[in-house]
Amino acid sequence: MRSFWRTPDEPLSAPAPTGRIPDGPLLRDIALVCLAVGVIGLSYGAVAVTSGFAWWFPVLMGALVLAASSEFLFVGIIAAGGSPIAALLAGLLVNARHLPFGLAVHDVLGRGWRGVLGTHLMNDETVVFALAQDEPERKRAAYWLCGLGILICWPVGAALGALLGSAVRDTDVLGLDAMFPAVILALILPALKDRPLRRTALAGAALALTVTPFLPAGLPVLLAPAALPLFTVRTRKEATR
Repeated sequence: MRSFWRTPDEPLSAPAPTGRIPDGPLLRDIALVCLAVGVIGLSYGAVAVTSGFAWWFPVLMGALVLAASSEFLFVGIIAAGGSPIAALLAGLLVNARHLPFGLAVHDVLGRGWRGVLGTHLMNDETVVFALAQDEPERKRAAYWLCGLGILICWPVGAALGALLGSAVRDTDVLGLDAMFPAVILALILPALKDRPLRRTALAGAALALTVTPFLPAGLPVLLAPAALPLFTVRTRKEATR
């Protein structure tokens, strides 16, 4: 666990600091994403309460499920009159993306109880930060720092949102849901300077947008990775030139 606190913005050969978390761009980005997640938690908690759920429900779900998209979907289906079984199955389907996530970051999860906790912390943000790092130690540090930050910010945001929901009946007017995708877009923009990656990302986005009118919420994004072979093919072509 000690290495989590010394590697985010220090070279691997740097001496261990005296218990202080180092500052730097990576920690700043992680903090911004955790803040954005907390703000989205406000919206989630408020939506859950205004949909008829008890105040503690979004807080408990936030800590135990820790998956915003499936939680929003679950609450939305129940609020629309759907059955809990249908809501549960829909949430599991949306979270099916965690299967390839696990294959991509298997080396940072750890073993035993760390592996269980590491799997629980797996989400879009932790995987993005981990895969953006070059060294294994930095990858592990980014994953765990981001995951633990979200584990705190998401339920806390949901709790504050539950209180907000009792005062503001229409939470859509606040536009809280726009903050999270804006932060994620800002984080991935530097990577899109790579031409093959940019073309692949645009192809995946186009595919997801094309099928959105025909598929339930959450499924189009699962089809976006179908564009990944384009990245592999173009990368190989450029490597052979």
